Amino acid sequence: MKRTDAGELEGLVSAIRGCRLCRDAPVYQPPLPQEPNPILRIDRRARLLIASQAPGIRAHNSSLPFDDPSGERLRAWMGLDRPRFYDASKVLIGPMGFCFPGHTADKGDLPPRRECAALWHDRLFAAMPQVELILAIGRYAQLYHFRRLGRPLPPALKLDDLVRRWPDFAGSGPTVIALPHPSWRNSGWINRNPWFETDVLPAVREAVAAATRDAVDTPVPTSAKGRS
Repeated sequence: MKRTDAGELEGLVSAIRGCRLCRDAPVYQPPLPQEPNPILRIDRRARLLIASQAPGIRAHNSSLPFDDPSGERLRAWMGLDRPRFYDASKVLIGPMGFCFPGHTADKGDLPPRRECAALWHDRLFAAMPQVELILAIGRYAQLYHFRRLGRPLPPALKLDDLVRRWPDFAGSGPTVIALPHPSWRNSGWINRNPWFETDVLPAVREAVAAATRDAVDTPVPTSAKGRS
């Protein structure tokens, strides 16, 4: 596996944090209604990527993603406590839109800005070949990451089928597990689909535990010690 130069990845992340394209020269939509605040957590050591949608207003104000009831539910799904979840050497967070996109007329969140994926995502994720597991939250992240990995999803595939049958979409490279958004607005979907908690979440926790395990040094055989 090709190891990315640390300076190369740090430079890319720094450029993303300084991006103001959606405010100063938007391509697809009107300018952002607030000062951009790109939010991502990237470390070349981590093997687990949370591919989310876009930060909400609370994350925009605090610069801390998933610091809300949705984050509590997501951590419960993953079987991680807060310290481990926010340890960037264990868990990467790379949303489809790095900035809070603003509100709709009825105070919901707008979709992720398309500029982020077009400008940054291919380069960013290509620079992290160590990723073993991707939790793809929401349709935008699912469509992008399955396509990026050469596993395009059937256009008519429903969320229920994608979440329930995630092993059917395995391929070479990182494991991708599709998840619904952990928002409490999705409690109805979860209640209607009890298989999600009984069948899918145990597999999610097992995969997360493997991807976030602490590195263990491989003992050097006695016969090999001292060799050049």
